[in-house]
Order: sequence, then C-alpha cells, then structure tokens
Amino acid sequence: MAQKEFSVVGKATPRIDGFERVTGKAEYTGDVQLPGMLYARVLRSPHPHAKILSIDTSKAEKLPGVKAIVHSFNTQVTWASGGLTQKRMIFNNPVRYVGDAVAAVAATDRYIAEDALELIEVKYEKLPYVLDAAAALKSDAPKIYPKGNLSVGDGRVTAPIREQWGDVEKGFKEADKVFEDTYISKHVNNAQMERRVSVAKWDGAKLTVYASTQGISNARGDIAKALDLPLSRVRVVCKYMGAGFGNKNQAQDYDMMTAVLAKTAGQPVKLEFTREDDFIGMHGRWASEQHYKVGVKKDGTITAVELNAITNMGAYRKQSGDLTGCDFYNIPNYKKVVSPTHTNTVVAANYRAPAYPQSVFGFASMLDQIAFDLGVNPYDMFLKNRVRVSKGKSQFTSNEMEACIVEGAKKIGWQEKWHPAGASKGAKLHGIGMALGGYPFRLGLGAATIRLNPDATAHVIVGVVDIGTGAKSTMAIIAAEALGIPLDQIQLASGDTDVTPYSIGESSSRTTSFTGTAVIAAAEDVRKQIFAVAARELEAKPEELDLKNGIVFLKSNPGQKMPLVKAIRKVESEIIGRATTNPTWPEGFDGKCFAAHFCEVEVDRFTGQVRLTRYVAAHDSGTIINRLTATSQVKGGVVQGIGMAFTEELLIDRPTATPINPNYRDAKVPTHLEVPEIEVLFVDASDPYGPFGGKPVGEPPITASVGTIANAIFNATGKRFKELPITPDKILRAIQV
Repeated sequence: MAQKEFSVVGKATPRIDGFERVTGKAEYTGDVQLPGMLYARVLRSPHPHAKILSIDTSKAEKLPGVKAIVHSFNTQVTWASGGLTQKRMIFNNPVRYVGDAVAAVAATDRYIAEDALELIEVKYEKLPYVLDAAAALKSDAPKIYPKGNLSVGDGRVTAPIREQWGDVEKGFKEADKVFEDTYISKHVNNAQMERRVSVAKWDGAKLTVYASTQGISNARGDIAKALDLPLSRVRVVCKYMGAGFGNKNQAQDYDMMTAVLAKTAGQPVKLEFTREDDFIGMHGRWASEQHYKVGVKKDGTITAVELNAITNMGAYRKQSGDLTGCDFYNIPNYKKVVSPTHTNTVVAANYRAPAYPQSVFGFASMLDQIAFDLGVNPYDMFLKNRVRVSKGKSQFTSNEMEACIVEGAKKIGWQEKWHPAGASKGAKLHGIGMALGGYPFRLGLGAATIRLNPDATAHVIVGVVDIGTGAKSTMAIIAAEALGIPLDQIQLASGDTDVTPYSIGESSSRTTSFTGTAVIAAAEDVRKQIFAVAARELEAKPEELDLKNGIVFLKSNPGQKMPLVKAIRKVESEIIGRATTNPTWPEGFDGKCFAAHFCEVEVDRFTGQVRLTRYVAAHDSGTIINRLTATSQVKGGVVQGIGMAFTEELLIDRPTATPINPNYRDAKVPTHLEVPEIEVLFVDASDPYGPFGGKPVGEPPITASVGTIANAIFNATGKRFKELPITPDKILRAIQV
C-alpha cells in the first residue's frame, strides 16, 4: 500500500528538543542536584560464586561523611524484574558472578563513598562455578540454583523454548540435500553513552526517583512492588535519557538501592555507576551456540529447518534468551529448541532486537553457505525463500520484503559486483554480501491527553521517554498531523508519572504503535469537540467539516471556513481530549517490518584487516513518521552490528572468572573511523494498522547487519567464519591455510 501525502508526517524534521540537548540545557538524571544530596557507590563481589558468611561495616561507618550502608544482612529487597525464573534480590547471598552487588554506601561525596567500600570487610565461602553454557548443562556441572542450570520458569520464560509447525521429518525427506552446521555468538554490552544513575528522595511517605529509565510507568510499578508501596506514593521522573538499547527498561537494582539509602539516611541520594559498573553490573546481549539442520531442493527452496541452541543468560535470567533469525524466510516445516542456561557470568538480557542479530548471523550465514554449495547466487537464494506468511500460517498486515531485496540490490549494484566466493584476487580481496532482517510490529495499550489552548496551541501529554529515537518528536508530529495544526504549535509534556498517563516504555519498538495510536485517538476527541462548535458557526454538520493548518473548513467548499482560534474561543475554555487505546490484530493476521541489507568489504590478504567500503540498508517500516530520525536510527543500528561483527566481546579471565574489558577503551566499540557512509532506503509502503501507516524503525536495523558483513567476508575470502567476532587473526589463520 503506497503512502499518502501528509502535512507534517514523513518530512525530515529536527527534534523538538534538539536545542536543549546540544546546548546542554537538557537536564539528564546525572544533572539532578538536590539540597543535602548524598552520593553512593556499590561494592561488588570479586568471586564468581560464593556464600557471604559475614559483612563487617564498622570501620566504614566510622569514616567521617558516611551516612548509610545497606547490604544483604540489613536489607531484603526483591528485584522482581531482575530475575524472571529465580528470585533475585538487590543484594544476593550467595553471589553468583564477579560483579554481583554486595553492599552500597551513601556519603557526603563520592570519594568518601569509594573509600568506605574499601573498609567493608566481607567473608566469603567460595563455591564451585561454571562459565560455559554447554558445560553448565552437563550432569556434573556445579549447580548455580538447586534445580540446576537450565533456566526453567513459567510462560514466556520457560525452558527449553520450543516452537514448531509443519512436519520437520517429512520436510527433510522431501529435501534433495540436508546441511548441518553450528554458529557461535558472544556476549556484548549495550555500551550506551549515559551511565546508570538514579536519584531518590522521600517527602514523608512519598518516594520520588529521578531515573535513567526507558520506561517511567513500568519503573514506577517495579519500585512500588519492590518496596511494598502503593503506586500513588511513587513518582518516577525522566525528562531526558542518554540511551539504553534495552538495558534501562523497567526499574533496576540501583533505583531500589538509592531509595533504601535515602530512607536510611533521611537525605536524598544519587547513585551513579562507574563505566565498569555499567559493563558488569548490568546486562548485555546473550551469547549463543546455534546448531542448524536445513533441508533444501536442488534449486535452493527450503523444505525444513531444525534449530537446537543454547543461550548463555549469565547468573540471572531477566529476559527470554530466545533466537529468532529464521523469521524472515518461508519455512514450511520448522522446529526450534532453545535452552536458556545459567552460568557464573555477567547477566544477559535485552539489547536492541534481543533475539535477532546473533541468530540472523547464524541462519543467514547458513543459507549463504548452502547457496555456495549449490552453485546458486545468494541473491536468488534469499529472494526465493523470503517470508510470505508468519510462522507458517498467519498473513502479514503488510509485507514489502521483496521490494527491500530488489531495491537494495539495485542500489548496491549486486548483479554487476557479485562473484563466486573466493574468486577475488590480489592484495585486497573484494566481497559483497547480504542478509534479511526485521522485527515484530506490535499493537497494545497506549494513553494520551491533548489540551488545546485558547490560542490554538496544543499541549500533548504522554508518558514516553526519548532514549535517542526521537520519540517526543514523533509524538508531536503525529499530534500535529492528527489535529491539523502546524508542528510549531505543539508543546509536549512527558517523562513524569505524576503528570503523564501510562506508557509501555521505550523498548521492543512499541512506542509509535502503542502511544502514537492513542495520540491519534485523543486528537480525534479534540476535533469532534471543535467541529461541534464550528458546525453551528459554519451552518454545517460536524461530519462535513475538516481541520488543516489551523483552519476549520467545509470539506465540500473549502472557502467556507473559520480560524481554529475563533472556534476555540466559542468554547470559552481549553478543549481537552483523552484516549486510552488497546488495539489487537484481526484473527489470522500478524505484524512485522522487514529489511534487506547489503555491503561490500575489502579484506587485506596480508593483515586480515577488513574495511567496509559500502553499506546499503533497505527497510519496510511502513509510513516514515520522521525521515530524519528514522534514517539516523537505521545508521545507528548498523553501527552496533558492525561492532558485534568485528570487535565486541566481553572477555572473561577463566582462572578468576573476572571480566577483562568492561570499558569503552578495551571493548572496542566502533567509532566513525570504522564506519562507512550508510545508505538508507525506505521502500514506499504503508500498514493499515500503524499510526498513519507507520511500523517500527528502532530495532530492525541491527538485525541483518552482522549476517550481511559475515557473508561479505566469506564472498571475499572463500572462508566461512562461524564464530563472532570476526577478527583479523581469525581471518589470517583461515586464508593462509
């Protein structure tokens, strides 16, 4: 479905809060300063698995400036969202990985708090530990939990995760060839710019938390539950947030630590993580070992796929641990068994498209290899097997995957540049690769309030937090389009649970569809009230009127009109529109956005260095609400995929189980020096269920990038790399054989 013309939607619009952000006027949580505020630091376990026998804080308490110390022996607070299958506290005993929180100190400045940590004496009884997920599932492995290391739970967090349709055995019998192989991905950190920080203060029985959170509503709920408070006594504020990519959603342990310290000390407390805290105290993307069995016809048509995999969730399971890289292909017979597993390592959970880039790497590499073995051009392999229906049965509300593949291939010049893998000669080996990606498009609960002022400006009140996606701008654009007034007449209030309505939180690419839908509904409520007044003045029926660019007019005779300001004045007060929406898919339908990525690489035969020379990302994200931020989102996702493909991996010193590189310097997050110009192409599309036809943009870009790069390296070298990251030493060893 082609996109229609809009007044505000679809333009390249600068962010409405851009001035505040670039001038430093924006107040992030780290900027919050309250009278009498204390500063906190966290003591972490040096052992991967140990029982805490005692904690002696007497020396630390005597240090001038120390106001409060909390730990597992004096503070029992459950962190429900921190462990979905096993009970997790903000201070655990036993500790289960190097970095598990042991105690927190609040003092008059952070240096005193840091000195106090060194004075706390902790006696540990060391316990056996296990670092590898496959080893953790063996019968003789040390048990992290009494029932074992398979992360068994209920509902969506059960284990193993199973999914199946069709008849896999029948599909393999119908295949002309059956291929099997294993692919491995590693733990990588979300590595957002803003470190974790929380400020808590108590006003009598009411708690206010200034949080660096992706979702103020669910953070409020988590804090209230953890501290056994009614929701009415918890306020969460986050006006500006410096990204999170999935690991700042909900409330985190440091929010509860700060609240407890503030209660104990009787003063406001700020707890800001160090960068090392940030890398090991919070979660990253789960590592995986994926074994695929794929049946195909001679022409490359897939007949069956079976995936058996293990995912490493670390010491606690905060999210599913699933793998979903097969979603973008037409697979008539499918079976998946994924085993989320506990180890004594840093926790793994949500990181931008949590289950996708690592599994797209595995399956896209598998299909690319099959195409090579069959003598088929990978373009034909991917195009032939592109997804038509969801999970073998449901129709998509919209699907422009074919257009993404065709248009993206044209943009990069695939047919002219592709050559068989390993055919490139010389010191610099040329390669070209592709992969398919995307992300679910969901509908759900959203709420919004719009207050139309007597001067025809509008206040849009929503619970969203802008984590770098431009969500506040998106909501303002949607409101302006839906109301029919210019964007510069929109003011947006967000980020404060005492003021704003419920929001699902900035995660899983839900903001535009959940809250954006509610904004449109609230705008419709406002328009009905306006038209009821204007109809009398224009001697028409309300349904015969329209509103655009601040003018109310008769649809059949646009010359019969009146300014919006005049209509509002007739009401003699502001007009308030409210909406809570919770749409669902019609039976037999499912939503998804789609992407096809292409890249060219140059591999140095003598150093193993890879240079990305060109990258094209073609996306079906429905109607693009803001072309400027949507393009930026695609580029940002690809950059994260580049890091995952080439350099990023949390390294663990095996004798001590200690993370070696928990910082920007050693984690090797890519900079602009490693990133080419990324060409972004949005296909002309619209989805009937998205706000103004829009679908997700935030998560999809990272999904295909790792697989695209891996396939390009194979095309250049003729060597298949099955374990991430693909580093120069691995390439040199392979091509010199």
